[in-house]
Amino acid sequence: MMLRGKMTPCQSREALVTVMSYRNGIMDGCLQHPRLDQKVNIESLSQLILILNSLLDLEDCPGCPLPLVRGDGDAGTHMAAFRIQILFREHYTWQGRLIWQDEDIETVFHSSIELMQLIDEILGE
Repeated sequence: MMLRGKMTPCQSREALVTVMSYRNGIMDGCLQHPRLDQKVNIESLSQLILILNSLLDLEDCPGCPLPLVRGDGDAGTHMAAFRIQILFREHYTWQGRLIWQDEDIETVFHSSIELMQLIDEILGE
């Protein structure tokens, strides 16, 4: 019960990550999020986590859900596209879903480190 008081439920905390290339943790990609006016270039998994955490810091939980991010037609021109849904977080302990859109595969993660590992495993193949 103590954890419930500390864990902040988040409603529509979904980001879209489009990866153009990836090698040894170095990525060429972009991040879209309802709180961003435009795409943000991403160059590493750690940069992705830090930006997502900054966006979560702006949340007013529980507030009105934000709209879902729509992809803008990069189909076929990218290496991978992911939807990251962060359902709960406490510091860097995140719980959520990673949806690999290209393969229609969904998995859960229990921390930001696990999220990074999942993405690295998918892209490193």
